[in-house]
Amino acid sequence: MSTSDAPGTLPVFAAPSAVEPGLDPAWVARVVELALDEDLGPAPGRDVTTQATVPASATGTADLVAREDGVVAGLVVVPEVLAQVARRLGLGEPAVTFHAQDGEAVAKGQVLAALSGPTQVLLIAERTLLNLASRASGVATAAAAWTRELAGTGAQVLDTRKTTPGLRALQKYAVRAGGGTNKRMGLYDVAMVKDNHVVAAGSVRAAIEAVRRAFPDVLVQVEADTTAQAVEALDAGADFLLLDNMPTPVLAETVAAVRAREGRDGVPAHVELEATGNLTLDRAREVAATGVDYLSVGALTHSAPILDLALDLRPA
Repeated sequence: MSTSDAPGTLPVFAAPSAVEPGLDPAWVARVVELALDEDLGPAPGRDVTTQATVPASATGTADLVAREDGVVAGLVVVPEVLAQVARRLGLGEPAVTFHAQDGEAVAKGQVLAALSGPTQVLLIAERTLLNLASRASGVATAAAAWTRELAGTGAQVLDTRKTTPGLRALQKYAVRAGGGTNKRMGLYDVAMVKDNHVVAAGSVRAAIEAVRRAFPDVLVQVEADTTAQAVEALDAGADFLLLDNMPTPVLAETVAAVRAREGRDGVPAHVELEATGNLTLDRAREVAATGVDYLSVGALTHSAPILDLALDLRPA
């Protein structure tokens, strides 16, 4: 919820995010610590330029500004970056006033937050907080574009495991901020039977049964490249299907075949279907029209450009 002191003033948000579920604070702290170690050297580290040219006693205010239109995410990490830098330097922690929230559409030139405190802390924290927030905002912006394109179709955009190592939680959070949906978080929470697993196990049925014996608590998804493979996976007991790299006519045929079997012979009343592979924004509605539930798009996290954000120190 935001408030403002008078008409025309910037909104003020009590918290930088309303995205659920939020990021684990302990995870944020670990990521920020690693990022600062990269930039400053092992704790406490140093910034030879800032600490030589800016007195430790100097204070100032800096604005976090959007340099282009998009959807912002990652503001939630800003206070942690400032707090850790302040502790390393033995200086006071800057105050942050948020004028936007994660998940909000922002415009070029919009002030997202104002940071006030020791100038050394502001300048040393700058690159780390921009790296994290810019990357997250780029993912959120990409997810929002897919979400808009799929509006009214009944299908949702999903992310994948094609994330930057170490930043998966942030990037999947950013997908949620952009209106997208998270698939499995890792290899531990959903079984995904792919062609190599089928080869190793001997058959689709053997692979599914092996998973059921070893991990009876998890759902089992099976990858299918053809309608016949999709039907075979259903008959073998798959919970839901990943329809990979199918041309639109084949995808529509496969969806129809699956829907015709729902509720019969042990098949669930509704089998969730996920289209993936060779998906582009201009094909989104065409693919959704086949009746799939999800479109999974690795590019949300592996190819989204950053959203250009800047930290501008106000003149004294």
